[in-house]
Amino acid sequence: MNVARLRRMGRHLIELSKSAAGPTKGPALTPGEEAVFEDVLRHPGSAVGEIQARTGFVQSHVSASVARMRERGLLETAQDPADGRRTQVRVTDVAVQAVLRRANLPVEEAVRAAVRDDARAERVLGLLTELETLLTHEDTD
Repeated sequence: MNVARLRRMGRHLIELSKSAAGPTKGPALTPGEEAVFEDVLRHPGSAVGEIQARTGFVQSHVSASVARMRERGLLETAQDPADGRRTQVRVTDVAVQAVLRRANLPVEEAVRAAVRDDARAERVLGLLTELETLLTHEDTD
């Protein structure tokens, strides 16, 4: 395994997850908007400068992405009560509910369609479960 193969596998897993989730309502997010959205989802109440620092995008890109997603009802902004010069960004309740609905969809059908062999699909699903456990849970030993 090397970095290139790991990245290729990551992209393939992202495509599988998108396939399992099905089409979204409205226009799809650009990759940059998706990164900004995910950052705001993980860090609600962040200022544009904080989002910029975490994502690595230039501030104008973050501001434009926030504005477009605000127009679409995905994000909302408000003045920081502690500092009126700062604008805080958060994901709307409607968008959070949509994310939660999609996050809980099963992936088995998408994996079976991608692998097209029942035995291999079952093995892939088992390996994905094991990989998730190994990468996302702290060792208790």
